Amino acid sequence: MGTKAVADAQPNVIVRLRNYVDELRQEMRRVTWPNKKQVQATTAVVIVCVFLFALFFAVVDMALGRGINYLISTLTK
Repeated sequence: MGTKAVADAQPNVIVRLRNYVDELRQEMRRVTWPNKKQVQATTAVVIVCVFLFALFFAVVDMALGRGINYLISTLTK
């Protein structure tokens, strides 16, 4: 690629970047942001779900562990 090609491509990149930033700003103005109460409510739901899933997986892990230990002890007798 010659120096003329690089010089011709550079403004194109700058124009494309400027267009991207302008479109990004326009799109961000259209976004409807949640209010504080909505954020708190959804955060609470996420935290509760994380703990419920953790409890579920702990119970399943314990049950599978005991089941596998039982099978190993039964088969090795």
